[in-house]
Order: sequence, then C-alpha cells, then structure tokens
Amino acid sequence: MSHSIKSVVIAGGGTAGWMTAALLSKVLGCNIDITLIESDDIGAIGVGEATIPTIQAFNQYLALDEKEFLAATKGSIKLAIKFENWRKMGESYFHTFGAPGANLGFCNFQHYWLKAKAAGLTQSLWDFDFNYLCCLAGKFNKIQTTNSVHDLNYAYHFDSALYAKLLRSKAEAHGVTRVEGLIEHISRDAISGNITQIILQNGESFTGDLFIDCTGLKSLLLRQTMGVKFQSWQHWLPANRAIAVPTERAAATLPYTCSTAHKVGWQWRIPLTHRNGNGLVYSSDYISDDEAWQQLSSNLTGKMLAEPRTIRFETGKTVEQWHKNVVAIGLSSGFLEPLESTSIHLIQSALVRLLKLFPHQGLSDEAIFTYNQESATEIDTIRDFIILHYFLNERGDSPFWRDMANLNLPERLAHKIKLFRKTAHITNDPSDIFRDASWLEVMLGQGVMPEDHHPAANAVPIAQLQQTLAQLLAAKQEPLAQMLSHDAFLERYLRA
Repeated sequence: MSHSIKSVVIAGGGTAGWMTAALLSKVLGCNIDITLIESDDIGAIGVGEATIPTIQAFNQYLALDEKEFLAATKGSIKLAIKFENWRKMGESYFHTFGAPGANLGFCNFQHYWLKAKAAGLTQSLWDFDFNYLCCLAGKFNKIQTTNSVHDLNYAYHFDSALYAKLLRSKAEAHGVTRVEGLIEHISRDAISGNITQIILQNGESFTGDLFIDCTGLKSLLLRQTMGVKFQSWQHWLPANRAIAVPTERAAATLPYTCSTAHKVGWQWRIPLTHRNGNGLVYSSDYISDDEAWQQLSSNLTGKMLAEPRTIRFETGKTVEQWHKNVVAIGLSSGFLEPLESTSIHLIQSALVRLLKLFPHQGLSDEAIFTYNQESATEIDTIRDFIILHYFLNERGDSPFWRDMANLNLPERLAHKIKLFRKTAHITNDPSDIFRDASWLEVMLGQGVMPEDHHPAANAVPIAQLQQTLAQLLAAKQEPLAQMLSHDAFLERYLRA
C-alpha cells in the first residue's frame, strides 16, 4: 500500500541535481526531508551553458537576484542564436527570442509582410525584430517602456558548474543534506518493485520514499536499475558525439550564441564573461573523432584554456520519465543535442510538472501517467524543432547533409512545414515551448518561402500598409540609441 512521501533522495548533483534540490526545498520546505548524493569524482558534462527565457522565471521563484546570479556564474545576456551555413554555405540567419513586427490585425505579422514583400518591400522580416537589431549592434540594456514593440526578451549564457554551486548554497540553506559518495548498490522491494535504498561504496545507506535520478546519461536508477527502456531517435538525429573545449573570451562579448554548420554536424560558441564555451556536435558514422577534433580546432578563436573532452550520447528519450517511485530529471530521462539550448529548460519544466503532481499522499498511477504523457509530448515537440533545422538544408556538399535533407519526417513536423509553405500559417501544439515566431524565423531562415498569405492582409490598401510598416520600422529602431554595448551594460549593471 502506498504511503505519504516524507523523504526524497536525489541521486546525482550537477545542474539537474541542484536545480531539483533548490526548487523542491523552496516549494516543499520542511515538510520533506531532501538528501542529495553526489561525488566530486564524477565530472558534470557542463555543456549546457546557454538557455531560453524561461530560466528567468525559475531564478525569480528561487529569489535569485539577477546581479548576484550573473556575477556568480560569469554570465552574459542571450538575445538569440545565429545560425551560419545551415541552409547554404555563406548564409546566416537569427532565431531570436523576440517576435518580428507587431499585431496589425486578424492574422499574424508575416502575412502583412508577405503582401508588402510581393509589392516591393526590401526589408527582411528580421528588420522588424528588436532582438535582431540589438544583436547586429552588439547592444543590450534594460529600458523602461510600455510599448510591446520594444519588448526585449532574453535568456543567459552562464557557466553551468558555477550555477550548480550557487544553487547548492540556496538548497543547503533550505535544509537539503548533501552526501559525498559513489553509489555502489541500489535495493528494490521484491513485491512493489520500488527502490528502497541506495548504498554507497563507503557502506553508508539511504532510504527514501521518492528517488530522483539525476545521474545524467548513465540513468543509473531509471534505466539501469528499474529497466525502463530507451527510445532512440538516431534515425532522425544521427549526431552521437560532442567535443567541448573552453577558450579565452573574445574582445567583445556577443549577446547571442553562434551555431555554425560544418561538413558533418555543427559548432557552438557561447560567450561568457571569463571565457568562451566551444564545441562540435557530430556523428561518428560520417567522421572520425580525430577528424572532428581537427575540424573544431581549426575553427576556434582564442587560446584553449583546458583539454578538450569528448562526450558520447544517443539522442532519444526513456519511454517513461517517472516509473514507480523513481523520477528521472535531466539527461537521465533523455538527450537532445544542445542546438536550441533546451537542456536546462527540460530540467525546469520537469520539476514544475513534478511539483504540480507531487504525490504527498502516496504514489498515484493517474499522476504518473499524466506526468509521463506531458513529458513525452514536450520533448517530442522540441525534437521536431531540432529536426527542422537539419531537414531544411540545401547544402548537398556531403553525405551527411544529403541524408539529412532526405529524412522521413515525423508526421506532425511534415504537416507543419507543408502548411507554412502553402499558407504561411503556423499551427502550434500547446506543449510546444517554441511559439509561432520561433518556427517562423527558422523556416524562413532555412529557405521556406510561403506561396500565399492570409486574405485578411488584402483588406489593408497597399499604400496604407507600406506607411504602417515604415512607421513600425522606425519604432523598432528608436530605442537603439538608449542601448549600451553588451559589455558596457554588464559592467555597469553588476557594478550597481
């Protein structure tokens, strides 16, 4: 018979473990005993240094002061991702956290832009995106405005190891007990199949009612102990390796992440205030590890600050993220390459989902089913968004890119692309964290030009539409004069 949850044991530290400990202890307080087991002998992957804007809500709920957070994690502002060479060699586009244009009527902005473009408009969709304009200028500032045209949505780049350290201090202040040690054995109840105990190499043992698996790609509790199966997505996303290496920081800290497509896979560059994070994501089916390192090292800017690390992974998800009394948070529940900086968001959303369904009166099959269903839908939609970037390439310069352009797409994604190509309309799943503007910029950036626009746009006379767009363009440009260089903002903000 299920009993109330009084103790939670978190297996693993790092970003996932300490985000879990910090939020659970903040929300549940002294009602639950929380123990986190980790070992300094196990290094974190530490490539999740770029985020999406939802991280702000997480930090705010933990009462993390933004200045304290940025200083402690050597953080910087992220307004967008710049994609280079993804459609064709020599071409680039931005996926920003902004929304191009403004609400001009019944249909979305792209329909009005498409009508004006057909009549001779020369400005790109991005010229109407304030985030994009700030990226081009290398600027950022917090401006006081009630005009939604000037909204500047942002996220962060930061050192994930330093973030975990900051969260650890908050969690321990809320009563979380940290235990140093390596897990030797995990015991299960013979009847229920639930985990009952974790035993460390030094002989210490820890019992709990609910166990959180934050052991990363090993998935020590959920997959190895509970036997939950893994659903591979290698046929859609064949990348299975990443090489990561830090370099000296650049002279100017860009307010965006760079993602540069190479012959096989892609390279990231993430600007922090004390260094740059770099890496190459690739498939060993198309290139050797030595060739991959040669490709990455020849495209690094700045002196290397540490030896490169190779990370092996398989893209996919566990068929259940919550099984009996084990919940997997982070990489133990599945892996998606960091193309759209979603790893930390998936930790955050999993924790919020767990807290909403928290089984304080005992495990509930209904709650577990709901959690797994929502988790699966969310990661599936992110998977589709990542596949989108690969599929819509026109490179054809290597077997890798030719194979990616000939993928057999998930049905939902194939329909979404066809609908946009025919009508410029974007249909969105409620669980999709990437809203219309994100899909719009990536599909346009990858070369999908709609064949039509909504007839509501035709209700506006072209001369009136041209005048409205000219005024909107000027309005988007107006606040740039108030903006500081990204580095000047960080220096002034943190000093204040």
